[in-house]
Amino acid sequence: MITQIKTYYLSALITICFSTFTIAQQGTVVVNEDPSIPKLLEIKKDINKDDNNSDRYKIQIYSGSVSKAESTKSKFDNSIGIWKSQLTFESPDYKVWVGNFRTRLEAERALLDVQKKFKDAFIFKPKKD
Repeated sequence: MITQIKTYYLSALITICFSTFTIAQQGTVVVNEDPSIPKLLEIKKDINKDDNNSDRYKIQIYSGSVSKAESTKSKFDNSIGIWKSQLTFESPDYKVWVGNFRTRLEAERALLDVQKKFKDAFIFKPKKD
């Protein structure tokens, strides 16, 4: 039994000694990218900034009076606030819209989170002007 313990400690000592002598690999990485990629990324950012893109989905969380709409927007911004909210007016009601989703699936995933606090929320596509 004592020989087993000695063997165990000896193997542990040898392992520790050899592990201190290991050296990590070193190298350099060179990335070759097309010069037009940064320009395309800037164009994409400009397109994404356009909130008036009516081909996208939004979630409506409230429709009614201006005071209640403002408080609902504030409640959303303070509680969930992951997506941008906006207060709009469509006669005769003020509405609180959330997000600017490219696909219905993306909007449905967000709707699951939104409906936890705003039960009457639903997905829609704004009318084109």
